[in-house]
Amino acid sequence: MTSRVAIVGSGLGGFVAYATLRHGGLEPAEIAVFGDDPDPAGAWRPRAAAIRQKLMRSESDGHCWPTSFPGLAAREAVRRRDLAPLILSVCDRYRPTVSDFLRHVDELRERSRWNESFCRARIERVLAADGGFDLDGHGVFRHVLLAPGHPGLAVPAELAPDARVVHAYEPHEYASRVAIVGAGMAAATEWLNALESGAEVVSVRRHEPERRPLNVARPLFTKRGLSSFHATTAPERAALLRRYGEPSYPPGRSWDEPIEHAARTGRFRVESGLNGSLNSAEQVICATGFQRGYQHDLLLARLVADHELETQDDWIVLTDDSTVPALTDATRTLALAGVSAQWAFPAADTLVGMKVAARGFRRRIESCPTR
Repeated sequence: MTSRVAIVGSGLGGFVAYATLRHGGLEPAEIAVFGDDPDPAGAWRPRAAAIRQKLMRSESDGHCWPTSFPGLAAREAVRRRDLAPLILSVCDRYRPTVSDFLRHVDELRERSRWNESFCRARIERVLAADGGFDLDGHGVFRHVLLAPGHPGLAVPAELAPDARVVHAYEPHEYASRVAIVGAGMAAATEWLNALESGAEVVSVRRHEPERRPLNVARPLFTKRGLSSFHATTAPERAALLRRYGEPSYPPGRSWDEPIEHAARTGRFRVESGLNGSLNSAEQVICATGFQRGYQHDLLLARLVADHELETQDDWIVLTDDSTVPALTDATRTLALAGVSAQWAFPAADTLVGMKVAARGFRRRIESCPTR
């Protein structure tokens, strides 16, 4: 087929793109979604449960609807008959609960008729073809968005053989003496979880984490901030992305007070390296996130090799609207979304960033003369 649209990846990035296309007028029959799991939160849900996450980090625009307003804050205000959520949203301080977010995903999944477009298939190769892109023998599609999500979980090589090791995003309980490796949001959440369980905690980290509300600095979510980012050279942009990827978690007393109290009572301390830090630990939790770079994703690595795409360090070089320039023209589109689209939008792995990529993809489809 040459006239349909395909989304490769059935996680939140693919789901946001699907909702955006449906909002733009495409019917379920016009969109094929390829993935392993029909639940758009199927990968995210158990990871949030593993670290006992209660609140979202993405604040007011942290939802999957294609338009920013009304979001979860407005709906909660109506449900509670209370303006407080809206006031918090105006101040960029509204953070929906995980349960509210997951309920929203389930409701939007049904309303958008997601299941009618879902195809259970793992796409491992995308090849340019006459009239579009061949998806591993599942058809040729004129407009394709790749949203493969994060590559595998990252575990330091020296810790992989250790029987005490579990990744923070895998189901686990807490031993009485726990070493937590990492310094980002997952690590900070695990410090509090382990302390609440009664454990003694050693935080193992190379650098002090940044304290910021969002994954990247707030100006990068604005047009002005993004324009400055897009004006950088390729080496400068790669360096910025590496810096933005450094660990961070939000400021606030809810984080600081339990840790300060535990430190005063001898139940929390910080170590700067692995050597000696783990000797007394009964359990080692790697809150070290995900592997980074297109090289760790089979689909993207093959895409680069097959088409000799331009890359810079860990990133595929994209245009500002998240499309692959060598494979996109007026008649066909190949776009990336999610973490793999950070070259175009540094916060591409957030729900806001997923919408930015989805809207650019929809504009490409709408402007295509052979749609």
